[in-house]
This record gives sequence, structure tokens and C-alpha cells, in this order.
Amino acid sequence: MAIRIGMVSLGCPKNQVDAEVMLAELKAHGFELVPDAALAEVVVINTCGFIEEAKQESIDQIIEFGKLKQEGRIKMLVVTGCLAERYQQELAKELPEVDVILGIGANSEIPSLIKKAFVEKDKVLSFPPKSCLPLEGERVLSTLPHYAYLKIAEGCDNRCTYCAIPSIRGPYRSRKIEDILEEAKWLASSGVKEIVLVAQDTTRYGTDLYGELSLAKLLKQLCSIEGVKWYRILYAYPECITDELLEVMASQPKVAKYLDLPLQHVDSQVLKRMNRRGDVVSLTQLIRHIRKMVPGITLRTTLIAGFPGETKQQFGELCEWVKEMKIERLGCFAYSQEENTPAALLDGQLDEETKQHRAEIVMETQMEIHERLNQKMVGKTVTLLVEGFDKYAECYFGRGEMDAPDIDGKVFFSAEEPLEFGDEVRVKIEEALDYDLIGALKEKVHTADQQE
Repeated sequence: MAIRIGMVSLGCPKNQVDAEVMLAELKAHGFELVPDAALAEVVVINTCGFIEEAKQESIDQIIEFGKLKQEGRIKMLVVTGCLAERYQQELAKELPEVDVILGIGANSEIPSLIKKAFVEKDKVLSFPPKSCLPLEGERVLSTLPHYAYLKIAEGCDNRCTYCAIPSIRGPYRSRKIEDILEEAKWLASSGVKEIVLVAQDTTRYGTDLYGELSLAKLLKQLCSIEGVKWYRILYAYPECITDELLEVMASQPKVAKYLDLPLQHVDSQVLKRMNRRGDVVSLTQLIRHIRKMVPGITLRTTLIAGFPGETKQQFGELCEWVKEMKIERLGCFAYSQEENTPAALLDGQLDEETKQHRAEIVMETQMEIHERLNQKMVGKTVTLLVEGFDKYAECYFGRGEMDAPDIDGKVFFSAEEPLEFGDEVRVKIEEALDYDLIGALKEKVHTADQQE
């Protein structure tokens, strides 16, 4: 009888792709995949180890399933992902309830190592080089049927002082264009209509493999694949935004007019301490240039408040910039002091209360901006992909070109006719909420209409 196995994947979409590859490996080796991990014999927790909040969530999940193991409801607990890679021996020592701990380089070995733990009835640890993490592999998709993430590169060379990712994930490695195209074709044939391109740094794609920035070239070739409505770009670092990329975004209907651009700050001194480039003038010019090159684009960014040494004046400059630029989608996080990162040793560390307070101020400012932008949407008709039905509100909901899955808002709308996941619809916006919109179905776009 096949061993029933369930997986809980935490953290970013890149980690989710790794989880989907591991699920495919487990399935290929005879394990029975169980959607509800609590009902499985073996539970795999694919952890995040990026910042303190994410680490705590991972540990809480391990402890929760450890209790189920103690109760005899599950037989084995496996920990993978970034937390396992970052704190190898510490996890083995501090979490005796865990049976198998695997670094990211051991992902492809997960079926054999779980079987080994069953046979030997002893703790199994495996931490091969990070470069052993495969860039390709079959996947068991865990997203909604109409969208999926596509990882175009692994690792990072940016060395931002606050970030542990390079030490966890290793150097930047681009995938070959032909391999990415093959996976995109498979996703399209599986019914995926929206493909979200992810990497630690998507705009640096190709520099290691082809000797030049190649994201624009990749997008052009991806757009020839039938069945895909949108390609969406996340994690685009500002210094590698080229006019060629922006021209592709402006001219190719299949490339969503949406760009996730993590800026982190705008003050030159703070950015220098972060080991990032730019200042308020250059970043303002960049935003204006992007908006000029790609009319109607929705921009998303993330900021860090309370970085070591950030003065009240520098924070004030950040707040004024947020007010001025009116970025459509923005998140601000309190600085997390991560061990074994250069920023953790900088002078001028701020207390947690100050950091949190500053992040809250930015988000309050952004909420006002978002509300005003949403109000401007009232009366307009938008194209959406249906994501589900809210039984409590008794209405459907979906996302349009201006919103990424999991991180942005939704449009809730009424409809007289039955709809399914991934249906393309046009909805007239009637009301604006803080981050979401409310509307009514205008029409369903049929296959013939899409082909036209």
C-alpha cells in the first residue's frame, strides 16, 4: 500500500514551485498525495527562512504537526526549504520530533530519503551543495487551475546587506530559454491562462547564461505560445530595467501591464547601507519613465522602514515620496535584523516599536492612496479571470491585469449565469473598498471572442 504524504509549503512563490517539483517526485516514486496534510502518514513542511516572521511561521507549523505525530495521527515529519538549509544542525538539535531534514540541494532525493528513514527508523539529514537543486522537473500544480508560477532562475548575486537569500540559495543561475518555453507550453496545455514569472531577480535573467539581460527576449518567445492570456513579472530589480523590456511590455498584449519593482527605500544613504543603488531623484525618474513607456501600467513595490541608521529625516523623505509617486500597489515592512547578514552588525539599530510604527505610517499613507485610486475605477469595465465563488457574500470574485495572485486585491461581482475557474469575464465596477472592488458581470468572454 502506498504511503500517504501531504505537504505544507510556506513563503514565496519560488518556494511553492520547489514544493510542486517535490510533489511530482514523490508521486513518481509511488507515494499517494493527500491534499489535507493532517490526514497523511508523512507530512512535509517546505519552510521559509527569509525574515523573523516567516521563520516563526515555519517553526509554528513544525510544532503543530509534531503534536499530531505525538498523538499518533501522523508517522513521520519532514522539513525542507530555506529554514532547513539555513539552520541545518540547529533544527536537528532543537526539534527532535522531526524525522527528516533536507537542504534545498536534496529536494530531488526526497522520496529515497523518506524511505530510508522508514527503514532505518532513525533521523535522516541531508545537505548537499545548493547547486544540486534542479532547475527543471515535473510539477504537481498547487495553485488554482487557471494560473501558475514559472521560475526562470534560481539564487541571487545582489548581496543586499539585509538579506540572507544568497547564503541560503546560492549564486544566480538562469534556466535555458528552451527549457522555460517547454514548461510554459506544458502549463498552457494544462489550462493555465496566467503565468507568473518569478526568480530572486527576474530582470537579471540571462546575464550568467547568455552574457546579457535576456528577459525581453524570453518574453517575446513566450508570447508565441497559444492559450496563455497573461505573463506577469514579479521581483524585477530596478537597475536592470531596460527600454527593450519596457517596449515588449507596451507592445505585447500577453505581457500584463504590471511590474513588481522592489525598491526598499529612496534615500541614497540608506540605499548605500543596504548595498543597493539609486536615490530619490533616479528612482523618481525611473518610475516616471516606466509609466511613460508603458501607459496604464500598474506598479508594485516593497519598502523597508526602520533600517539601521535611518533618521527621522530619511524616513520623512520616504513618506513624502510615497505620497508623491502614488504607486498603485505598495507594501512596507519593518526591518528584520537577520543573523549572519552585514546589516545585522551595522550601528544605529532601531527598536522594534519604532520600526513597526514607521512601517504602519507608510501603510496608512498607502491605504489612502489606494482608496483614491480604487474610487477612480468606479464606472469602468475591467477584464477578469474568475477565481471562485464567495458563499458568504453570495458572489463571484476574480483578478484582472492590475492585480497579482495572493498579494493584491480582488474584484467581487454578481452574475446571473454560472461561471467556472479561469473564465474570462468583463465586469463593470460599481463600488470601491479599501483594497478590493465590487461590480456586476457585464459579459462572459467566449472562446471565439478570445481568438479574435
